[in-house]
Amino acid sequence: QVQLVESGGGLVQAGGSLRLSCAASGIIFRINTMGWYRQAPGKQRELVASITSGGSTNYADSVKGRFTISRDNAKNTVYLQMNSLKPEDTAVYLCKVMGPPPSYPYAYWGQGTQVTVSS
Repeated sequence: QVQLVESGGGLVQAGGSLRLSCAASGIIFRINTMGWYRQAPGKQRELVASITSGGSTNYADSVKGRFTISRDNAKNTVYLQMNSLKPEDTAVYLCKVMGPPPSYPYAYWGQGTQVTVSS
């Protein structure tokens, strides 16, 4: 059974930082692509950042230069370091596992963690 457990969300003032973690179990973590998504009230879910098994990263334009995704295969964990947070970053942040490539035969989601940025 695949489980993804996010943590690290909370309330922070604009300009502050948070570090999200997503611990995975039930999968061979190192072969999968991991992603962080977010969904704000009334908006569609959007990709924030992703990282492949080889460490290649991809970011949404809105977070480039402020957020950093990383992974620790020994701990089966993916991280999202969020700096210079803005009120528009407020959302539920969800972790997703996909893979392995090229067919990505499965995908699983975590339950999400709330991030609230006050102005």
